Amino acid sequence: MIKKTDKNQERLVRHKRVRRKISGTASRPRLCVYRSLSQIYAQIIDDENQKTLVSASSLEKEISSKCEGKTKSEVAKLVGETIAKRALAKKINEVVFDRGGYIYIGRVQSLAEGAREAGLKF
Repeated sequence: MIKKTDKNQERLVRHKRVRRKISGTASRPRLCVYRSLSQIYAQIIDDENQKTLVSASSLEKEISSKCEGKTKSEVAKLVGETIAKRALAKKINEVVFDRGGYIYIGRVQSLAEGAREAGLKF
């Protein structure tokens, strides 16, 4: 009998492998991305102190009000711009990008491009 592969389990394995090498410091925290079927979330995390410094998601009122009638990739770009603005307000200029085991295409790429356009360096 052929077993169906669990794609989320494979993503978690990739994520663990990447996280062995990537970690956020106080000077260069980690920009972590999570995407569900309908939403996208981003956090900037200092792994040394185990603190979330900044977060943004497509569920927030200020973002979701701008998202009506837009595609998921356009919403992801808005989330990227929002998290970059919040990070720059907290004097965070450089981050390490953690794509969460997802392939760098589509919504993950749009979020990264939005953050870069808003002034975040990675």
